[in-house]
Amino acid sequence: MTDRPEHQYHVNGELVPASEAAVSVDDRGFRYGDAAFETLRAYGGTVFEWDRHVDRLERTCEALSLDHGLSADDLHQRIRATLDANELDDAYLRLSITRGVQPGKLTPRPAVEPTVVVYVSPLPRGGLDGTSVWDAPATVRRVETQRIPDDALPSGAKTHNYLNGILARTELAAADSQADEALMCDTEGFVAEGATSNLFFVRDEVLYTPSTDGSVLPGITRELVLELAETTDVPVRTGTYEFETVADADEAFLTNRTWELRPIESLDGTPIGGGPITAQLSGLYDELVERTCYSLPGGSDWL
Repeated sequence: MTDRPEHQYHVNGELVPASEAAVSVDDRGFRYGDAAFETLRAYGGTVFEWDRHVDRLERTCEALSLDHGLSADDLHQRIRATLDANELDDAYLRLSITRGVQPGKLTPRPAVEPTVVVYVSPLPRGGLDGTSVWDAPATVRRVETQRIPDDALPSGAKTHNYLNGILARTELAAADSQADEALMCDTEGFVAEGATSNLFFVRDEVLYTPSTDGSVLPGITRELVLELAETTDVPVRTGTYEFETVADADEAFLTNRTWELRPIESLDGTPIGGGPITAQLSGLYDELVERTCYSLPGGSDWL
């Protein structure tokens, strides 16, 4: 029996073994979290919803005034090379762009020589014949850590500074909680999102999710679920909601790129679970992945 070959990561234009992948301690992504990133999934060799991801990446870079000078095709080729080098068709992908190495001053220089890293890890097949990455529905607990207001830090910017989510998850650990996810509220007390996920819930056969007009990341999986819901007869509402409204829901689930749709088993110990609308939307999502990435008739097999 032979050992599995070491993973290869893509760092600044070169494939390198994972054990040798490194960036400078003077890199602003390390020093200040001055970097943009996207979490993506490859299904059957296709990077799912690449155009949406690259658009959001550019919005983050614009928010940071990070003019990296790289084209979408360049970034796409680096991802393709990383998947090929690791012989992966179904994978977790993380693409990061930092402002690179600059003098140790908080104010960034306009000229940028970016650091670009592509990280990959295998995941199970998705789609209609797929397997969820999670073993069970999520247990969720509300935390005191609040979501950073959009006026203080743009909620749509996915940066390396993930301290808000880290504090929320650390709060769970400090409480000796076995919960899978921390649910944060905004500074006005309305439910916002999980540390790494968007929230949906169902009451009286209506689907609800907190609006991105507030301090909520506009997740791409969230966006797709809303679009899928429009193809059904399920009414959809977005707005601001109190915790008690969510806790009294008939169904609830979380979304992110890796989990896809994950039912909430309980919230602060109160059972909720999935249900027919959660199952319907999850099935439609699987069909979308199958059609788009596994050459189901009407789909595409490009990367």
